[in-house]
Order: sequence, then structure tokens, then C-alpha cells
Amino acid sequence: MTITNPGGNAAGTDTSHSAVEVSDEELKSMSREELARLGAKLDGVELVEYGIRYEPGSPADKRAERAVSAWFLLTAIFAIAFVGIFLFWPHEYQTAYSDSQLAYALYTPLIGLTLGGSLLFLGIGVVALAKKITPHEVAVQTRHDGFSAEVDRKTLSGEVFDVVDKSGLVKRRGVLKGSLVLAGGGLGLAATVGALGGFVKNPWAEGADSQLWVTPWAPLADGTKIRLTQQDGTPVRPEDLEAGSMSTVYPGVSGGAKFSDAPVMLFRVRPNQGISIRTGQEGFQFGDYYAYSKICTHVGCPVSLYEQQTGRVLCPCHQSQFDLYDGMRPVFGPASRPLPQLPIELDSEGYFVATSDFIEAVGPGFWENGKYPAWGSSPKEQS
Repeated sequence: MTITNPGGNAAGTDTSHSAVEVSDEELKSMSREELARLGAKLDGVELVEYGIRYEPGSPADKRAERAVSAWFLLTAIFAIAFVGIFLFWPHEYQTAYSDSQLAYALYTPLIGLTLGGSLLFLGIGVVALAKKITPHEVAVQTRHDGFSAEVDRKTLSGEVFDVVDKSGLVKRRGVLKGSLVLAGGGLGLAATVGALGGFVKNPWAEGADSQLWVTPWAPLADGTKIRLTQQDGTPVRPEDLEAGSMSTVYPGVSGGAKFSDAPVMLFRVRPNQGISIRTGQEGFQFGDYYAYSKICTHVGCPVSLYEQQTGRVLCPCHQSQFDLYDGMRPVFGPASRPLPQLPIELDSEGYFVATSDFIEAVGPGFWENGKYPAWGSSPKEQS
């Protein structure tokens, strides 16, 4: 039988590809290595060098196996470390004054280091496997067009299995196989935990006191109201703002400037400037002073581009605009909810304080899907 490549054409009809005389009996009796060589020859490949790299069981062979196994074991160790850190490392926010702040600050770097290291070591291990374990091969190959014929598929499978046989991955190299299984299992576990990690903790476990409902503006347990402060913690008084100006303020608690839902814009409008008050928020202002969340209700960018003449506040991310004189109602762009207003007053020393927490949701989130419960309620109990 004359075999040509590609497409099983008859002998001599395609002079651009190799033609090999092989009988059916010879094809059936060929070993995997012979089939591999035949496949290479049909593809116009000349195997200049082909064979195992080291004698099985020789010192060089064992060194190569240990080297590759070490990379896969490192992959598994880093993947398991990632899972452990992801699940058990203290990731809850800690202020700069907390003794646990260092552990909190290391959470994200360790997550990246362990997962990145695991992927890196797996890549190095695969390259090392190809360079140290798989058969040594030097070949010269010519490219061909068209689909593969039956003989091509058979010879290709013979080549693949021959490589596996010569690599010793079936009958030998238990350590290497074990490390490879550990690496794959560890990375698979890391990927699964990373994907499902967001479902591990119940955000409603604390009911009405759940973090999604509460901001740092909420009064302390003893009823102490939170002061409005500058970024450095300096409390704000009415005379600190000129008429028509705006200042960004933060809750006067430890690390208050670091809370993502805490920034507030404190406005002092000009005297006799009309301001629309939304229903249920009467009395939230103090004289000509109004306080609104700085977090855009679209995707949470900081809203701080204040146009004094028109009372417009612009979000630089997606150009949403809010009208200060109309209760921060969105008047342009993708935002659909007004900026929440913070109720304020003065304390006994003449500094601004928040009368209470916000009474509506800060920033974007789940409450915009039309199925949200009332602010401060317990959705788990309601369902």
C-alpha cells in the first residue's frame, strides 16, 4: 500500500507531499515509535534525533524527575496557601491605629503572591517537563494543507502515546505523577474557592446592623454623634465654609477618611438660595448648610466637580450630574437615584455632627435591582 499525505490521495498524485510504501500488515505490526516516525515521515518531517533523554532509573533521570516534581509541589503548596489565606486570614478592615492593621494590610498582597506564584510554578513545571522528561527530538518539518486523513490521526495518536511511554508517565515516575496531581488539584481548588468565596459569608447575618446598612456616620452605641471632620481629623465649624462653597468631610472616627462609604460633601449655599427638600428629609440641613454623600449612585465614583453658579455636581467617571438646588436629583447621565443626604446639626461645642446615619443607600448596589428591602430592615427575616 502506498500512503500519501494529506487526504489519502492515491500514490503519485500529489508530488508536494511524501509517499511511503507500507502494507496493511506492516501498519498493524508497527510499534508506537515506528508509527510516530511514520507519521513524521508522512508529514515531510525528518527526525534527526528522537529518543528518551536519560536511561530510566539513572541518576540523571532521577534528578530530572525530582526537579520537575519540585515545581509541581511548589504549585500545590502555593495553591493550598492561597485557599487558606483566602478563607482564614483576617481580612476585615482595620484602622491604622489597630494592632491588627498589619495583618489586614497583608491580606491582598498574600492573595496575589500565592495565586500568582502557583500559576508561575505550574508554567515553569510544564516547561521543565518538556525539557527534561519528554523524549529528546530534533526534527525538520514541512507544512501541508488540507484535512488530516485516517492514517494521519492514527500515526499522531501513536506519536502522542509513544511520547507518554518514553516519558515514563504511565509505568514509572510516581513522584512526578503525584506532584502533578497535587498541582492540578490545588489550582482547581483555588479557582473554585475564589469563584465561590463571595457566597461564603452571609452579608445579612447581623440583621439591621449588617455592614451594608450601616456607615461610619451612625451614632456610637452610647449615643455619641459623629462629628464632621477634615481629612486630618479637624472638626468642622460653620465659619469654616464661605457662602457658595463646598468641602469634603469625613466621619470623626478612627480611620474615618478610609471608609469607602464615608465621604460627604458639605455645602454652604448663598443666603435665600432655594433648595428643594425631598419628602422625609425635612430638617436634615442646618441653616444654609447641606451635607450629601460623595459616592455616585451609578457605579460609586467620587462626585466632587461642583459648579458653584448652577449648583450642579458632576461625576467625572460617566458624566452623571446632580442638582444641588433640587435635592441632588440626577439631571443628566446614567445615575438614577439622588445622592443621599446626611442629617446634620451642631453639638454643644459648635461643631457639625451627624444627627443619624443616612436613611437611604449610599452609592450603587443591589438595592437598584428593584427587589431591595427597606433601608435598615432585615431582608433575611423578611424573605
